[in-house]
Amino acid sequence: MAEASAPSAQKRGNIFKTLELDTRLLGMIGAFIVVCIVFNVLTDGRFLTPRNIFNLTIQTVSVAIMATGMVFVIVTRHIDLSVGSLLATCSAMMAITQTQLLPNMGLDFGHPLIAPVAIVVGLLTGAVIGAFQGWLIGYLTIPAFIVTLGGLLVWRNVAWYLTTGQTIGPLDETYQLFGGIGGTLGVTGSWVLGLIAVIAACIGIWNARRARIAYDFPVKPMWAEGVLMVIAAVLILGFVAVLNAYEVPSRVLARAFEARGETMPEGYTEGYGVPYSVLLLIAVAIVMTIVANRTRLGRYIFATGGNPDAAELSGINTRLLTVKVFAIMGVLCALAGMVASARLSFHSNDIGTLDELRVIAAAVIGGTALSGGMGTIYGAILGALIMQSLQSGMAMVGVDAPFQNIVVGAVLVVAVLVDIIYRKRTGGK
Repeated sequence: MAEASAPSAQKRGNIFKTLELDTRLLGMIGAFIVVCIVFNVLTDGRFLTPRNIFNLTIQTVSVAIMATGMVFVIVTRHIDLSVGSLLATCSAMMAITQTQLLPNMGLDFGHPLIAPVAIVVGLLTGAVIGAFQGWLIGYLTIPAFIVTLGGLLVWRNVAWYLTTGQTIGPLDETYQLFGGIGGTLGVTGSWVLGLIAVIAACIGIWNARRARIAYDFPVKPMWAEGVLMVIAAVLILGFVAVLNAYEVPSRVLARAFEARGETMPEGYTEGYGVPYSVLLLIAVAIVMTIVANRTRLGRYIFATGGNPDAAELSGINTRLLTVKVFAIMGVLCALAGMVASARLSFHSNDIGTLDELRVIAAAVIGGTALSGGMGTIYGAILGALIMQSLQSGMAMVGVDAPFQNIVVGAVLVVAVLVDIIYRKRTGGK
């Protein structure tokens, strides 16, 4: 039996090698599938319904956005414990701008400029605070752990003072579109997006092959490229199909028809489709991936994380680089704050609480090395999805919130242990 199974195992290994699939990524996908199956069984099939997957997706967005920035922070051998509190401060600034500052300046509630101006204020707030923390770390050489630990306390309470401890809302209707369920592409728009994404994925795979040929690098056989294209198409269109399958409640549709002075046809249904917040996450992921892989800033970030002394000797301004990395983190915290408050339709004092734990855990589970120099954007997003799946599944099963945090903390420790073992066995690759 052992002799018979050895060739099949070798064959599977050769297939994975031919397709050049990342074993770490496959492991994370496998873990995610196991989590989904277990909770689907425990919830009698309620976990893998279109409705729950839709909610799981929009709940993941804010943490995933910040996790992409945390990759850069950890890669440069720093840490940011203030992201949840910074999110709260940015959210408070955007809420105050919408409900107090702009109305006092003559812009009535519902004015088309309210949402854009509020978002710009939030982004500037995040960038300034992030750059300030980066300056303390880079130029005054205060350890990032201390600076951001202080930021965790400072910015959480700054947010409280900005709102005098009150819940601020309701927020602007246009602003709320970024929350998820209130703003989606609809079925047709989602299918169009899915087809565009499939075409873009296939072009990307083909261009990568051409680039390898141009530089005389070894390439995969054509059948392997075709398999990757098919896998990408199935995943993208399957995701769109699931989100489209979540139907808008009939009472909501009826009110929409009534508002237009029309009568809803009998048996009429409509799916939600892809939320705008997911589009924002996709845009952030694309931009951050391009920065990481295609720009000088990205090369400097990974070079500094790999060997800070060598990077500085080679002429990289590591101090200014630190400021830039934390400024990027601040901007992403503002975007996450926008998504989180828009989803709630108001700003609350506890918004972003414990997000620093979730964000760091997502980055580490996604393969970002705490020793610096290694990390991927897609890995951090998948890590965020795994973390949110754990919490959502435990909530559906009826697990108390304190025990949920115990599980999250334990998973973080196990993820670091697995990362250490994996890197030892693969020679640090």
